[in-house]
Amino acid sequence: VLVESVLVFAVVLSVHAVVWDRFSWCAVALALQAFYVQFKWDRLLQLGGAVFQFRGAANSGLLPASMVIPLLGVVMKERCRAAGIVYFERFGVVVASTGMLLALFLSVLAVGITKPVPTNTCILTGIAGSVIIYTMKHSLTVSEVIEVLEVLLIFVYLSMILLYLLPRCFTPGEALLVLGGVSFVLNQLIKRSLNVVEGRGDPIDFFLLVAVVGVVLLGLVFTVLFVFMDSGTWISSMFFHMMTAVLGLGVIMPWLYRLIQRNPLFWLLQFLFQTQTRLYLLVYWTFLAASACGVVFYQNAKRSSESKKHQASTITRKYFHFIVVATYVPGLIYDRQLLYVAAVLCLAVFIFLEYVRYFRIKPFGQTLRHLLSLFLDERDSGPLILTHIYLLLGMSLPVWLFPRSCAPKGTLSGAGALVPYSGVLAVGVGDTIASVFGSTMGEIKWPGTKKTFEGTMTAIFAQIIAVALILIFDSSVNLNSSYAWILASVSLVSLLEAYTTQIDNLLLPLYLQIMLMA
Repeated sequence: VLVESVLVFAVVLSVHAVVWDRFSWCAVALALQAFYVQFKWDRLLQLGGAVFQFRGAANSGLLPASMVIPLLGVVMKERCRAAGIVYFERFGVVVASTGMLLALFLSVLAVGITKPVPTNTCILTGIAGSVIIYTMKHSLTVSEVIEVLEVLLIFVYLSMILLYLLPRCFTPGEALLVLGGVSFVLNQLIKRSLNVVEGRGDPIDFFLLVAVVGVVLLGLVFTVLFVFMDSGTWISSMFFHMMTAVLGLGVIMPWLYRLIQRNPLFWLLQFLFQTQTRLYLLVYWTFLAASACGVVFYQNAKRSSESKKHQASTITRKYFHFIVVATYVPGLIYDRQLLYVAAVLCLAVFIFLEYVRYFRIKPFGQTLRHLLSLFLDERDSGPLILTHIYLLLGMSLPVWLFPRSCAPKGTLSGAGALVPYSGVLAVGVGDTIASVFGSTMGEIKWPGTKKTFEGTMTAIFAQIIAVALILIFDSSVNLNSSYAWILASVSLVSLLEAYTTQIDNLLLPLYLQIMLMA
């Protein structure tokens, strides 16, 4: 935990040194108080007094998770300010303020339920909170303050509902990241739906907002519904599919139509088949999806043919990382907008299939349970299987969060040009190579972890080679001699992978994106 905290502080101070404004000072204050409160959360988890049931075999992860959204907002604000885009500069300020307020809420919650009351931590949290609120008071407009408070309110209600319904699925830090992100998306969707201006806004951004909110809404509806009926019967399964169609065609489609001012299905088909390059990419991705399914069926056939219980090895699970890299790299090089939309569709399909598996919806629910149980690891301790969804999110978030409006000619200068590749570098290359080489050839272990020195060093070297290949094949990337910063960023994130107990597929790409954008 201490080494993980040191690495997070290194990222915070790096961003602070580059930005050096009131919000970067607030980020430093937030990191200091989160470091102390993290130990209170860890103690609550060990004693079983943390209100909800959180994922075991991991620390609370409050410090690394608390800094992600604020730092993303700070670096986005700085990039958009440099580009002269005032609207998105203010948007970055709102993101940073929202992230800080959500993190402070979790900190206050931990301090409040800790007995006896930790006086020193209370004082530190109070000082950090006062600094942050004072800065927000002098930086945000009234409408922006209301927006931040709306997100906090949504987060509180979502947390109470989902953490109760999904025990042992998240650590406190992962809950902050996932539920904070969903709360922000929901608030943005409501805000944009109430202020629709024809011709303003990119349809693919609206598509992401509606898809995320739609699948979450779908899950909440079915969770309430199946409290009163058995989800494993044919009648319940028919009702599930009918309700999916009703909600999709009766709520989600009209909502998207209001935002983009055209038929969503016609727009999507026209978008997907607009150019010949997109057609080739779709055929190629279909082949890779079939290959991934083939790996699942082959491993399950191998399990059934063996007398002893067979579980997929680390190397086998990393096959999917290689397939995902092969999926994303051509999309990033040839058509990022298509990759953006395809990733949204894939996320919606993944979450829908997880609903089918979780609720045992016929005819595929039980089959999916059997097929996916082979690939479970210690992080899938709750009722949901989320590792494959986290892998998709880790690869997609740098693409979705890339500030296109603040990037002249579609790309940022210097190390920022690699921002869309953050997921590919951190998870697709770094994490995969570290796991494969560490588990097969690693001998020197990092103190206090199962990760090896050889795995981490190999991961750093592999990511440097990947950056060189990106420079060769993607002509839009121009690093402007920022090689030292890239090496430091890759090294910090690789060391974080060795020491964090949080979901690395989600955390590592975001930290690499923050460093590259800074």
